[in-house]
Amino acid sequence: MEFIDLKTQYQQLKGAIDQRIQQVLDHGRYIMGPEIVELEQRLAEYVGVEHCIGVSNGSEALQIAMMALDIGRDDEVITSPFTFIATAEMIALLGAKPVFVDIDPRTYNLDPAQIDAAITPRTRAIMPVSLYGQCAAMDEINAIAAAHKLAVIEDAAQSFGATYKGRRSCGLSTIGSTSFFPSKPLGCYGDGGALFTRDAALAKRMREIRVHGQDRRYHHPLLGVNGRLDTLQAAILLAKFDTFPDEVAARERLGAAYSARFKAAGSHFTTPYIEAHNTCVYAQYTVQVEERDAVIERLAAAGIPTAVHYPVPLHLQPVFANMQLGARGSFPVSERTAERVMSLPMHPFLSDADLEHIVAAVVAAVAHG
Repeated sequence: MEFIDLKTQYQQLKGAIDQRIQQVLDHGRYIMGPEIVELEQRLAEYVGVEHCIGVSNGSEALQIAMMALDIGRDDEVITSPFTFIATAEMIALLGAKPVFVDIDPRTYNLDPAQIDAAITPRTRAIMPVSLYGQCAAMDEINAIAAAHKLAVIEDAAQSFGATYKGRRSCGLSTIGSTSFFPSKPLGCYGDGGALFTRDAALAKRMREIRVHGQDRRYHHPLLGVNGRLDTLQAAILLAKFDTFPDEVAARERLGAAYSARFKAAGSHFTTPYIEAHNTCVYAQYTVQVEERDAVIERLAAAGIPTAVHYPVPLHLQPVFANMQLGARGSFPVSERTAERVMSLPMHPFLSDADLEHIVAAVVAAVAHG
């Protein structure tokens, strides 16, 4: 059984993907080819914003967004300690300080009620993470940011395709940032990412920063990076994007089916909580269990692959030990959650039979303890 089944997806889209790749091979414009502009236009329209900037990966997207906002040394950016390290890593690489705020125990996203207390005169931005495919509480976060004249960067690496109160992820704040890593809901066959904004001036800066800060050939008004999305990856994304809405619908159906079956089976562990005003793309279907290692071992014996996203909160990562970002106990919800979460197979091609098999195995593995 596949944890994420990219092989079946390719077989279903093989003709379209191969044709798109062949078109790039024929025209030979491997860097900033016409597929980049086509993809950016389609993604911007889908999200509902004026500007999309394709970039080399989701981590670089966050860095470019902060560079466009002139965030740097001695600045502070508020974010979550319960996420992949790239979120805080990009802040630190720019010389700024990640300031962590604990998460909502139900959604795993940044708890808005705790943000005000973390704001200082050095705070420049808030970077909520839309974890596991569900958007953070963006209205509350945007209101806090507006009151303090701060930017909001949505780290939507896992939530592209999700909606919040009828609006799409990546179009909910100053800048939306996403990843097209192969395992994401919309993934390419390498690294890729994108940035979204309604602000024309910010869009211009981000476009320049991604190509070494140049506004025209060999003229560099800004310090930038080599942050381009390559044409072959854009071509693959264009082929996949045609069926992406159907895949989003399948993810929503499967996520709801998982939860309904677990409830019907009388399970006593925590399944995903989705806010009534949200839709979720289930980048992961994540439950919380006691004695996780033993449960994972039993599931492996039953042929069920699992993953843990994320076992160590960022404030406890050794790379940040000297930055004094929080000791053990500083963010108890994140720490407790990190000890219990376990992700199950989730992709649009999961069959009902596989779903039944997984649910039965999980219920048995948990009950065994």
